[in-house]
Amino acid sequence: MDILKVFAFDFKDLFAGSSTASYFWIMVTTEAINIFRQNIQRFVLFTEEDWNLIVPHLTEKKIKKNQLFAQEGKRAKEIAFVLEGNLRQFYTKDGEEKTTYFYFENHLMSSYMSCITGQPSQLSIEALTDSRLLVFTYPILQSLYSQSQQWEKFGRLIAEYIAIGLEERMVGLLMLSPEERYHQLLQSNKQKIL
Repeated sequence: MDILKVFAFDFKDLFAGSSTASYFWIMVTTEAINIFRQNIQRFVLFTEEDWNLIVPHLTEKKIKKNQLFAQEGKRAKEIAFVLEGNLRQFYTKDGEEKTTYFYFENHLMSSYMSCITGQPSQLSIEALTDSRLLVFTYPILQSLYSQSQQWEKFGRLIAEYIAIGLEERMVGLLMLSPEERYHQLLQSNKQKIL
């Protein structure tokens, strides 16, 4: 296993009392970075020079089942690529959780609106299984936009992809019953990005 960097922090002190306290940093492997690159190159092909702009900023994290990656009411700053695991996005209304999306392996996830606006997140993202993520911060992505046309193009294409996903979701909520949406999810072979 080729290891690019290793982190060893005790996050219990940093996140005391927080449900995000149980995720921890682990070594970043070349394998994880290669999987990430293969998947995001569906949007943009990167030169080695452009690709190497992000590599020092990638970190692997593990989160346990039922732990939160993003938490409603807290500002989100990270974007994650799911290496292993399944997660759900949900809102809480009148004390009841409303699941609005699922994330699966090889897809990007974030409380994107919170990252962009700097406002507290209106949603939570919870691990349904023990999960392994490759994480970078939104400010790093923003800085890449000014350093590379390819990264700027990537950001634009991801924004367009998210807009399409939101429209599909809105149409599904308006036109399909919960049962029909569930069957649509099963038929999709778990190939969703948002």
